[in-house]
Amino acid sequence: MFVDERFSLGTETRTRSRYLAIPVSNSAADYEEYYRLSRTEYSHFTTDLAAAVAFADECRARHRDDRLIVQPGSSRGVPR
Repeated sequence: MFVDERFSLGTETRTRSRYLAIPVSNSAADYEEYYRLSRTEYSHFTTDLAAAVAFADECRARHRDDRLIVQPGSSRGVPR
């Protein structure tokens, strides 16, 4: 978890898929959106914070929605 940069990196336990998550909020809840990463990207982001922050910023701007692991509902949250 990178608290100051407001994102986290992780591995989904069942599938072992790598992801970057950003916090979002809507009127009902605070939650995280999860974006799929390749193993290469995950490895790179663990050693290059600037690259990870840039990717997280692209996710916040919704430029990486093709990587969303779960598509948001009609009441999509906004980045916090």
